[in-house]
Amino acid sequence: MRTYIAVVEKCPDTGLYVGYVPGFPGAHSQAETLEELKENLKEVVEMLLEDGEPQLDGEFIGTQNIVVA
Repeated sequence: MRTYIAVVEKCPDTGLYVGYVPGFPGAHSQAETLEELKENLKEVVEMLLEDGEPQLDGEFIGTQNIVVA
């Protein structure tokens, strides 16, 4: 069993949730609900893994708050 971290944003124009797995080419999706997005991303990752273990372009480390005066 493998675990991947997804970044999730909400598009202000469409209202859809958009998610992607950083560094994993092609691992992205969108949906109307967070649960639907999670399922969509799981399906995409499973499909991409059928071609073998991916060569990740990067590794998600975290987020930082940037304060600007």
